[in-house]
Amino acid sequence: MTQIIEKFADISGQYDAAFVDLWGCMHNGITAFAEAVTAMQEFRASGGVVVLVTNSPRPWDSVARQISGMGVPEDAWDAIATSGDSARAAMFRGIVGEKIWFMGESPRDDDFFQPLKIIDDPVTIQKVPLDEAEGIVCCGPFDAMAEVDVNRPEFLYAKQKGLKLLCANPDIIVDRGEVREWCAGALAALYTEMGGESLYFGKPHPPIYDLARRRLAALNIAPSDPRIIGIGDGIGTDVLGAVQEDLDVLFISGGLAAAETKTDRQPDPDALTAYLNSQQMSASYTIGHLR
Repeated sequence: MTQIIEKFADISGQYDAAFVDLWGCMHNGITAFAEAVTAMQEFRASGGVVVLVTNSPRPWDSVARQISGMGVPEDAWDAIATSGDSARAAMFRGIVGEKIWFMGESPRDDDFFQPLKIIDDPVTIQKVPLDEAEGIVCCGPFDAMAEVDVNRPEFLYAKQKGLKLLCANPDIIVDRGEVREWCAGALAALYTEMGGESLYFGKPHPPIYDLARRRLAALNIAPSDPRIIGIGDGIGTDVLGAVQEDLDVLFISGGLAAAETKTDRQPDPDALTAYLNSQQMSASYTIGHLR
């Protein structure tokens, strides 16, 4: 049974660090949530450490610039771990070959191919047409509003060639303001459903949590065995990932599941319970919106 709380400060004293989702928790894809920013600033002021853990396919410094433009200031976080950084490390180690067919939006996703200094002897990545590719790198759909089934012909060909798909963002959907968009995770799920092999590096999968823990440790400001809470609105990404990492989790019901949980300021308790049961998932705590 989840505990509905009024504000993060009600429980934050139990934790040394928070792994905090961005989209749906700190911003809506357009502008920052002022109460969420204040909550993280207050947590840091009390000695807590905030690691933003996001399924963005971008490098962390690109995400930092992006969220600054939305109104999330630097004093609201300590470090950023992105699915993009985790996936880029795997790509430059050659996990899907050197010649790749790229799925995404240019120039928005071009930062994914920035060199990574931490990789010794990285492979030289070449973007090629699908018929010349050794693998697929997917940062997202070519058109975020188009149904994912439009990719079936290319995916059938890729599966027959035995190509692996590197998914840089396991999210299925996001809400950009009031508009719902498809993400790379929806494409990877379709490819897997068709019999292809998809490789994941963001939430809920272990690589991004390993990266987040390393980013936390590198700060040298948290205990060696920190008490960490995960915070997020994605039941199959943020909540599942935290549960699998044996972390407590604060579920933000007013994000992707706002309708299902009947969340305005706070969720309807019965609707929340029904939703969590339907997802076969539990959350230590729930709040309508991060504040």
